[in-house]
Amino acid sequence: MRKLILLAVVALLAGCATDAERSLQAQKDVDQMMQIYGPACQRLGYKADSNEWRNCVLRLDTKNNVERYPATTTCFGHPGLFQCNTF
Repeated sequence: MRKLILLAVVALLAGCATDAERSLQAQKDVDQMMQIYGPACQRLGYKADSNEWRNCVLRLDTKNNVERYPATTTCFGHPGLFQCNTF
């Protein structure tokens, strides 16, 4: 039984990322967004590395994510008392 608990704890901890790993992944995500959407925003007339250009990159990425992964809302309950969850 102890071995099973120890294996479960080790498996759980193996999946945890440190702050440095999460930061590195976030930087990779931002670099990828700039590489994909940066040229399109420049063609739309935004100067590279300006705040407007960054906002354009974020808007295009958000638009793409919403189209690719639409939110699903589920509600249950009765009139006057609903519980809704959005995923």
